[in-house]
Amino acid sequence: MATFGGFPEEAMVFFRGLARNNRREWFQARKNIFEEKVKAPMIELVEAINADLAGFAPHYVTDPKKAIYRIYRDTRFSADKTPYKTHIAASFPHRGLVKHACAGLYFSVSAKEIEVAGGVYMPGPDELLAIRRYLSDHHHQLRRIAGDRKLRSLMGELYGDALSRVPKGFPADHPAAGLLKMKQWLYYVILDAGSATSPKLAGEIRKRLRALIPFVEFLNCPLLARSKPVRPQC
Repeated sequence: MATFGGFPEEAMVFFRGLARNNRREWFQARKNIFEEKVKAPMIELVEAINADLAGFAPHYVTDPKKAIYRIYRDTRFSADKTPYKTHIAASFPHRGLVKHACAGLYFSVSAKEIEVAGGVYMPGPDELLAIRRYLSDHHHQLRRIAGDRKLRSLMGELYGDALSRVPKGFPADHPAAGLLKMKQWLYYVILDAGSATSPKLAGEIRKRLRALIPFVEFLNCPLLARSKPVRPQC
C-alpha cells in the first residue's frame, strides 16, 4: 500500500480562514499556502489512492490533474456568489466513460468533515435509461451487492433522488419498482474531520472505495455495453 501521512494542520487552518473570509483578496494573499499545504498533499493522497486502485480497480485510476476538482466555484447559476469552495475533492470515474454521467468514486476533505461516496450522480437521459433497463433484469444482483455487510457497515444504505412513479416503459408492479424510480444511485458517508491530519486517512478512504467497487462496476456495466461492440462480463 502507498503511504500518506495526512494533511498538515496548516491546511485545516487555511480552510477555516477561508470559510470566514471567502473573497478573492484573502485567497490571493494566501494562495501559496493553498498550493503547498492543501493542493500538494491532495496530489500525494490521490497518488496513494491510485496506487491501491491499480491493484483492485485499475479502470478507475485517474491522473491527479484530472481527478482533483478546482477550488473555484461556478457561481453562474447560484445565489451564493462566494468564489471558493471550502473543501478539496477528487473523483475517479471509469476510464473511457463520461466523467459525470457514469458511476465513479469520490472523496473530499475539509476542516469540518471527510466525505466518501460512490455511485452515479448526474446520469444523462441515455445513461439513466440504460441503467434502468439493466436494473429491471438484474435487480437481484444489485440487492446482493447492497446487502453486503461490509458495504453497509462502511457506507450505510443506498439512496438517491427518485420519481414518485415507476418511469414509462416499465411495469408499475415491477419487483424492482423502488430501484427503477431512482434517478441517482449513491452511497455516501461522512467521517470525522480529525481524520484529515491523520496517517490513517488514506486507509479509511481506501477501504470504503474498495467496498464500493462491486456497486460502481454494476452501474457501469450497461454503460460499457453501450460503448463497446462486445458486452462486458458483469
